[in-house]
Amino acid sequence: MSGVGPVEPGEGTHARAVLSAPRPRRGLVAQHFERHRRAVLGTLLATAVLTGGGCLYVTRPRPEPPPPPPYPSQVTAVEYLDPRAAGAATGPRSFSFDVEVTVESDHPVTVTRISQPYAGLSASSSPRTPFRTKAGSPRKITITTRVTECGKVPRNAGLPFLDVTLRNTRAIQKHSFILGSRYAQDLSRALQVACSNDFG
Repeated sequence: MSGVGPVEPGEGTHARAVLSAPRPRRGLVAQHFERHRRAVLGTLLATAVLTGGGCLYVTRPRPEPPPPPPYPSQVTAVEYLDPRAAGAATGPRSFSFDVEVTVESDHPVTVTRISQPYAGLSASSSPRTPFRTKAGSPRKITITTRVTECGKVPRNAGLPFLDVTLRNTRAIQKHSFILGSRYAQDLSRALQVACSNDFG
């Protein structure tokens, strides 16, 4: 039996070269991408890096915020020093005394008002309010009290105090400072002198 060789094309049947199909025309976007491939890929990469960096920044661990400053009344002290001698500027029903204001905080405290608790007395200070006091810088304050109505002041001030309004970055507080027995004695003596005729 003889072998079978390759099939010969018959007459009129010539093999044609198979031409590759024509490439479909690319759209404008594809052509643009092809021309600017590097720039587009660079932009996409930069956007991905920025997005990732933004996510990391937003989710980063944050340090604890610093604690708020203490309330002004917790770090401020008012201490009675001495009575002042009556001067020509003081009237017959006025008297003055010195106190010292100290602050124990890194945050300064402003004294916005000083007043007496008795209806028959008015008070003013030198320096005038408002004034600021910082830690390590005690302020000596002279308070001048004037008797406006003897019938509304006590004959003997048992435990007198001074009303002081304080302010710092955290709060505004009105605080009553008890100035001690020496202040009580000096105040009672000054009131006796100022209202001697009325107290009779």
